[in-house]
Amino acid sequence: MYQFFHGLSRLMAAIGGLVLTGLIIMVCYSIVGRALIQFGLAPVHGDYELVEAGIAFAIFSFLPLCQITSGHASVDLFTDMMPDRVQRILRMLIEILFAAVLIMIAVQLYYGMESKIRSGQTTFLLQFPIWWAYAASLVSATVAAVVAIYMAFIRTTEAFTGRTLIADDQGAEH
Repeated sequence: MYQFFHGLSRLMAAIGGLVLTGLIIMVCYSIVGRALIQFGLAPVHGDYELVEAGIAFAIFSFLPLCQITSGHASVDLFTDMMPDRVQRILRMLIEILFAAVLIMIAVQLYYGMESKIRSGQTTFLLQFPIWWAYAASLVSATVAAVVAIYMAFIRTTEAFTGRTLIADDQGAEH
């Protein structure tokens, strides 16, 4: 099960990375186009709208990998001195909290998407439906929520059994 969720998380991060890279290239081109407009170049029409939609998707796309690898920033100044059992319970509570928050975010994105579909709102310049950005972010947020639920289950199992199922040191160096 871990391999599936880890693979899914890596896939989402890779897609988010591709979107982010595309946005960076587009913004650079747009800036150069603004600076060299007298030479026939032009900024990308609607670049702000594309960045706004793309960044939201990218952020939610990186969350699953961060969640499954325990990559969230943490300050372990006091918890490292606590007994292993207390540390396991704290990790369990944090994972449950993360899962609850990510579920809430996904639900709110769904309601926001429904609202935008009903209202027919579009972006100002490109006139693409705003709900498209909500839908893309909802997919990423839903994957993040599912991974968070999985990790909450893992950390709860670890807290009650005293066994380590997934090492907690796979995340970023802090």
